[in-house]
Amino acid sequence: MQPGRVVIVSGFSGVGKGTVVKNMMKNHPGRYALSVSLTTRDKRPGEVHGVDYYFVTREEFQKRIEADDFAEYAPYGDHFYGSPKGFIEEQIAAGRDVILEIEVAGARQVRKLYPDALTVYIIPPSADALKERLVGRHTESPEEIRKRFNKAKVEADQVGEYRYVLINDTVEECAKQLHGLVTGELQETGVTEEFIENLKQQIQTL
Repeated sequence: MQPGRVVIVSGFSGVGKGTVVKNMMKNHPGRYALSVSLTTRDKRPGEVHGVDYYFVTREEFQKRIEADDFAEYAPYGDHFYGSPKGFIEEQIAAGRDVILEIEVAGARQVRKLYPDALTVYIIPPSADALKERLVGRHTESPEEIRKRFNKAKVEADQVGEYRYVLINDTVEECAKQLHGLVTGELQETGVTEEFIENLKQQIQTL
């Protein structure tokens, strides 16, 4: 049996990367395994422990760090997030492609462990669309939203670290393209450097 591969999916907060990944997995049952991260933040309405995240205390998270249980971990906002290493290894051995929906700092750590990982960054069709999605979620305070805007401004300059860039204009099309990249059926995404540069400039005005 051929081992699976690691697929890193990143994107600005609010871009809808989680929705894209779930759509792809729904359309290809059994093909993918989603690495569920541990986090020290509180649950949001509707989230389920062990499905959306494993919600743990800072003390538990620190113990995991000391035990070298993470393939990657990083702070985001006021909280920590980390991907359990054991799950990734088990799924790869079982022949499944493992999806890690993580941030830029975490992606750098994972690439050191898995140099052949496929890296994809998902961007919005415009900065205004990103702003609408973040504000429209009604899950964060104005202060938290401002932090996410500031984080996006920093990450805009890090998109170039990823092999592929996808635009999440519609979830279905973006999920289809992501699957195509993993299977090798899609070699180019059609996202130009000019588009990315224009988006970066727009994000700086948020």
